[in-house]
Amino acid sequence: MVFEPGDGALVRRADRLAVEDPLEIRLESPTGASTLTETMRTPGNDTELVAGWLLAEGIIERAEDISQISYCVDAANGGDQRFNVVTANLRGPADERGRERMSEGRVGGTASIEALRAIGLPALSDGPRFAVSALSQLPELLQAGQRTFQVTGTVHGAALVDATGTVLIVREDVDRHNAVDKVVGWALLNGHMPLSDTALVVSGRISFEIVQKAAQAGIAMVVAVSGATSLAVALAEEIGMTLVGFVRGTSCAIYSGSARVLPG
Repeated sequence: MVFEPGDGALVRRADRLAVEDPLEIRLESPTGASTLTETMRTPGNDTELVAGWLLAEGIIERAEDISQISYCVDAANGGDQRFNVVTANLRGPADERGRERMSEGRVGGTASIEALRAIGLPALSDGPRFAVSALSQLPELLQAGQRTFQVTGTVHGAALVDATGTVLIVREDVDRHNAVDKVVGWALLNGHMPLSDTALVVSGRISFEIVQKAAQAGIAMVVAVSGATSLAVALAEEIGMTLVGFVRGTSCAIYSGSARVLPG
């Protein structure tokens, strides 16, 4: 229950809250087992979240690298907590370059871009290309698929849209990075990679990590209702990605890759 002003007093009313729970990601491969990270997320589509995160971190390169992703049911995590621990089983050794970058953390600035250069990012395609009139509709298409946001107003959304403007998938999460991992994980596990002719639409700002995650998936265009950070633009310019922000009606800001944006 929440209280809000009304008729000169605080009025009590029912409210619905977005769920936020921890998710521990474990890894098992022929070289051993380890706990990789823990993130706060909205439960649901956890397999997609883990798959997308592994790809973004450079730990895997393709869906075939994964044997299975499953919830842990060991004795130490009984009851509901077993659904907050997920193990990814790999067919071969984890990519050590990806694991080294992850352990170093996000150091920011030039060092972050240099770390990505050392790992290598997929080459981006020439597409997709969108007219400004089509771009203006993408945030609305994203919001139309955000059922949890419509009820709670407290989650981020991400969508994949093909070159015809058709929404392929929408995912939501309390963490905007997780929402992106979920849509990329969905594409990875369902045979839609690479996403060379697909745009990523996000509900928040475009940060360095959003660009990095998109690049790992081969996405050449990111569209947002908010703006972009300086490091995000620097990385996008280096790899040839199109960033479009502040999409409001018929106006938008094109930060990089303007050749993919058509007049009209």
